[in-house]
Amino acid sequence: MNAPELRSPIVGNRVELNIFTTLTCNLKCSYCSIAVGDVVGSQGKAEYSLDTLDTFVATHLADKEIYVTFYGGEPTLNIPFIVGLMERHPTWRYQLQTNGTLLHRLPDAVLAKLSNVLVSVDGAEHTTDHYRGRGVYRKVTSNIEKIRPKLGGKLTARVTWGHEDISFEELDSLLPTFDYVYWQFAQAEGFYDAENMRRKKAALTQLIDKFFAVDGLYPFIPLMGTVRNKVLPSRAREACSGHTQCRSSTHILNILPDGRIFPCPDLTHLPELQSGDLNANWLKPSPLQPAPEMPCDGCEALSFCRRNCMKNLYVGYVMDDAPYREQVVEPICELVKFMGAEIDRRDPHAWYAKASIPVRREISDCEIYEYVEVMP
Repeated sequence: MNAPELRSPIVGNRVELNIFTTLTCNLKCSYCSIAVGDVVGSQGKAEYSLDTLDTFVATHLADKEIYVTFYGGEPTLNIPFIVGLMERHPTWRYQLQTNGTLLHRLPDAVLAKLSNVLVSVDGAEHTTDHYRGRGVYRKVTSNIEKIRPKLGGKLTARVTWGHEDISFEELDSLLPTFDYVYWQFAQAEGFYDAENMRRKKAALTQLIDKFFAVDGLYPFIPLMGTVRNKVLPSRAREACSGHTQCRSSTHILNILPDGRIFPCPDLTHLPELQSGDLNANWLKPSPLQPAPEMPCDGCEALSFCRRNCMKNLYVGYVMDDAPYREQVVEPICELVKFMGAEIDRRDPHAWYAKASIPVRREISDCEIYEYVEVMP
C-alpha cells in the first residue's frame, strides 16, 4: 500500500519566488512598509548559494512553473546575484521591483529577459521627490529612457497612493512614461482623514470615467482587474485558486537574504509567520490564511476583491491592532468598495461586450496581474 500523498505547500501550478537580493536600500522613503520591525538594512546581500536554492526548488517545487521577482531593499544593489540566477535558469520568468535609481547599471542581457519592471513612484515629480528625496523622479525617468529600448517586457509604475494632493491628472500623466500604472493605497496611518478620502474618491471617479470613455484600453491595473473580476469572475478564482488575490495564502515565497521564507514581504518581522527555510530545506503551507476574525465572508466586495491584502486583514483583525484597523484597513476597504460600485454604475459587462478582441485579451489575461495584488 502506498503512503498517503502529503499536501503540497504550494496551491496551484505556479510559484513566485519573491527574492530579496538584499535588504539594503539607497533611499529612505518616509512610509516604507519594509522598514517595520527594522527589516530594511538588517541584512546585506543574499547569503545562500544558488546551489542551495536549486536543491530547495528540486525538493519542493519540481512540478511548478516558476517566476521570480527580484525585490529588496533595492535589488539592483546586488546585480551579480540577479545575473547569476538568470543565467542558471534561463527558462524562468523574471520581474524586477525597483526604485529605478540604478536601472542604468543593469546589463543589457538582464533587461532583455525581464518580463516586467515595477518602478516604485508616488505620483509625478513633486510627490515622488516629497517622499523619496529631491531629484529622484527625474533620475528615474532619465533611467527609464535609457533602458526602455533594451527592455524585453513592460514598464509598470508602482504607485503608493498616499498624499491627499495626488490627483487624477497626476496619475494620468504617468502613462506616456509607463506601459501600465498600478497603485496601492498607502498602508500607513495618517493618510485617510475625511478630506483625504474625499479627494481619493474624486480622483477614482475621474479615473473610472476615463477608463470607460477612451477608445481602446486605459491601462490602470486596479481598474482592469476589477473589471475582469466582475465580467469574468471565474478568472479571479482561478488566479488565486479560490484563495486571497494577493498570493500570500497560496503560491508566493518571500525569500530573505538569510534564506528564511515568509508568505508576505511586509510581515517578515513576525517570526510566527515563517513558512520555510532555504538552508534547512523545509517548506510548509502559508500560515497567512483567512481567519474567523476577518470580516470578508459577509462583505459585498468579496466576489471581486478576493480578500485582497492579507497583511492588512492579519494585522487589523487577527493581531487586533485597533488603530491600524480603523485608520488603514477600514478606509482602504471603503475605497475598494467605492471603486467597485463606481465601475458597476458604468455597466462593465456592456463595455466588455463592445470592446475589441485585443482589449478583451488584455482585460482577461494581462501578465501584470501575476506580479501585483490587482486590488489596491
